[in-house]
Amino acid sequence: MHTPKHPRVSVIIVNWNGRSHLSDCLESLEGQSYRDFEVILVDNGSVDGSIDFVQEKYPWIKTLALAENTGFARGNNIGFEKSFGEYVVTLNNDTRVAADWLELLVATADCHPEVGMVGSRICAFNSPDTIDSLGVLICRDGMSRGAYRRQSFSSLNLTGSMEILLPSACAALYRRSMLEEVGFFDDEFFAYCEDTDLGLRCRLAGWKALLALEAVVLHKYSETSGSFSPFKIYLVERNHYWLAMKILPPTRLLFLPLFTLMRFSVQCWGVLIGRGSGKEFASGESKTAIISAILSGMSDAMRGLPAAYRKRRAIRAACAISNREQLVLLDRYKMTFRALLDI
Repeated sequence: MHTPKHPRVSVIIVNWNGRSHLSDCLESLEGQSYRDFEVILVDNGSVDGSIDFVQEKYPWIKTLALAENTGFARGNNIGFEKSFGEYVVTLNNDTRVAADWLELLVATADCHPEVGMVGSRICAFNSPDTIDSLGVLICRDGMSRGAYRRQSFSSLNLTGSMEILLPSACAALYRRSMLEEVGFFDDEFFAYCEDTDLGLRCRLAGWKALLALEAVVLHKYSETSGSFSPFKIYLVERNHYWLAMKILPPTRLLFLPLFTLMRFSVQCWGVLIGRGSGKEFASGESKTAIISAILSGMSDAMRGLPAAYRKRRAIRAACAISNREQLVLLDRYKMTFRALLDI
């Protein structure tokens, strides 16, 4: 494949010991109907031969080898610094994209200049009709999750494009002019919630988000980190508090302790009745590690709140929509704690 000298689209893939996933992902990119793009693979200190594999088999891909694992957020930011495209696309390494995926994302963005973010139809890798994410929904405490997860796409009767709160960065297009205005991912997040943080900052700045329903991506959910790993739980717990401090409207932030108590109550109920994440917790072997991860996440979040508050001041100063409009937007795309926890 030939990479254009000045590509219109830059696809950034952050990789960490993901060699086993890369063939599916990169071969599907090689077969795209849309050709005006570059691929930048940022390798986060892999020790599984990922870089050698890509350089030998896919020499058209620009590789950036980092000495250590800087996380999904920082990895994408490094890729963004080396990119040229008018549109910047983030793509997980454990995905396979349809041949017209990129063409549809670009066409949607081209038709809607007010839209700064375009999401994909993300479905399960081994069950293509099972939804992983159709955009992202948000709970009152800042926790977020893919919309329609585990539902059957064919049962929804959706076509074309639809407005969403924000896309999952697993497979999303971002307009460069928006990123230059708002910034890209927050390095401090490392991984998880960074796309919700970015998407909400962009919405507060007045940008819109659409989902291109026919732009199909198949995803091996949590193949890299594990769906219920203590490290993932730690990051999600820590990061969502930082997101809340940075983004949530004042009235929503004021009630954050109450919303947190409500979430923990629902989690405990799930454990008692053996449903959803509560069942997964009860049947797992690392209960102590998970509880420790939650407590560590909360503790580290508290230590990081002053820095998050300083970021909040800058974000709120640049808001293009009122506090009331923000609340309406969050309520339009709200998720209950029971839905978040599959209870």
